[in-house]
Amino acid sequence: MMTREHMLDKLRTQIASGNHIIGVATGAGITAKYAKEGGADFILMLNSGRFRQMGRSSLAGFLPFCNSNDMVMDFASREIIPLVKDIPILFGLNATDPTKDMTEYIRTIKAMGYAGINNYPTVGLIDGRFGEAIQEDGNLYELEVDAIRIAHAQNLFTVAFVFDEHQAEQMIEAGADVICAHLGLTEGGLLGARKVFSLEAAKVKADNIFRICNALRPDVIKLIYGGPVKTPIDVEYMYSNNKNLMGYIGGSAFERIPSEKSITNITKAFKGTGKLDEDDLLVKMLDGITKHYDYVEFVKEYVAQNYMNEISFIDLARVAHVSRSYLSSLFTKSVGCSFQTYIVQYRMDKAAEILDRENILLSELAPLVGYQDYAQFSKMFKKYKGCTPKQYRSNISTKTGDIKAFS
Repeated sequence: MMTREHMLDKLRTQIASGNHIIGVATGAGITAKYAKEGGADFILMLNSGRFRQMGRSSLAGFLPFCNSNDMVMDFASREIIPLVKDIPILFGLNATDPTKDMTEYIRTIKAMGYAGINNYPTVGLIDGRFGEAIQEDGNLYELEVDAIRIAHAQNLFTVAFVFDEHQAEQMIEAGADVICAHLGLTEGGLLGARKVFSLEAAKVKADNIFRICNALRPDVIKLIYGGPVKTPIDVEYMYSNNKNLMGYIGGSAFERIPSEKSITNITKAFKGTGKLDEDDLLVKMLDGITKHYDYVEFVKEYVAQNYMNEISFIDLARVAHVSRSYLSSLFTKSVGCSFQTYIVQYRMDKAAEILDRENILLSELAPLVGYQDYAQFSKMFKKYKGCTPKQYRSNISTKTGDIKAFS
């Protein structure tokens, strides 16, 4: 088993060399094995990782399906420790477990060959009325702080998930080797500008936590986990906007999301489909932060997927990290009209398509193409189609009647 001192030496050498620290949270030997091959610096055994292998979400790790510590000890000791050598393996410890004497249990963890611990599952993720009830019952975050303190005293490597500046201060005082700003359960389905603004909020949260770290112990290793950060491009965004960030720990990002996409895409490939999905578009959008691509195609793809929502051209320019005037000039030159004209025309074409194929109430049509005000929608439709939506529908009915009569 690698000692705490050896681990710290290796990690600090990497940081000094300009490399980033990567931790992988998993529940399966195959993920641990290939994460090591990919250069991961340590592996975390978390109950949520096991549930992900069952096809469940990470949230299952917080529900009363089993005893978390017993689950981790069982699968990790049988499947991971015998399989993955020469890489530190950390135990995801539920420090609020009332069935364990923490001092003795942490001693057992060390004896089983684990290099350290991490406070997971953590009550720091539980808020609202349920969170208040848990705290009133004595299941406090301070128990997780105590567990980190006990592990530190036993010379185990410690990774502390923290959710605010006060918790960072507590964990630093307890001797944590790594302060990891936990940004929440890994999110999915965010698209476009909303995604980038979510990353910006995550950056601010991490900044505030790391500021306390630097004030109290500048040499503490500072990482992030979860929330909207789930792809290498997301992490690159965080690195480029936070000079204190030293690395990333991922769970779903390394096993659930790649598996979902790979299995889904290979199945689609065998079925012969090849449509662009929203994650492909998201990668293109965020990729613009670090690499030039066809901005006009990006805007057109974004409109195609979001024409029914409010779209801000300024936001799109911000996502692409180019000026609004430059993007506007580029778009107008390529498309032959302004962005505003393009999006209105696109929405009116979509509205006509809907009228052609569906018998829908006209009052319900406007919101489907991005208009909450029907009068404004009708005005634009007449301008671009030469008649009102009602007249357009009437013309369709007339044509249909003529065809039937002819038949």
